[in-house]
Amino acid sequence: MRDHQSIDRRSLALAQAIVAKIDANPMPGVHLALSNITRWCADHDVPCYLEWREILQRPWPEVRATLLDDTEEGRRLRQSNPFAGVLTPHERWAIYRSFDEAS
Repeated sequence: MRDHQSIDRRSLALAQAIVAKIDANPMPGVHLALSNITRWCADHDVPCYLEWREILQRPWPEVRATLLDDTEEGRRLRQSNPFAGVLTPHERWAIYRSFDEAS
């Protein structure tokens, strides 16, 4: 069983991989995140996604800093990370496996 700290570390590792991909070409990743939020909030507004929608209006360096923030606030926001689809399943599972092997 994983503890919250392990899950938070894995979430940060996923965010770091997402940032590395988006750093190379920010617009598609940010547009994907906004599209995800629009789709996820189609029937009703979800506070965490509304918060991300506001964050995603900022310049990429600020969005990047939020995604990598290793504070309680950053960990909270990563729990509702709207960047689903930036990493391929293979990339995502490689990170999951690396944490399984470390356990």
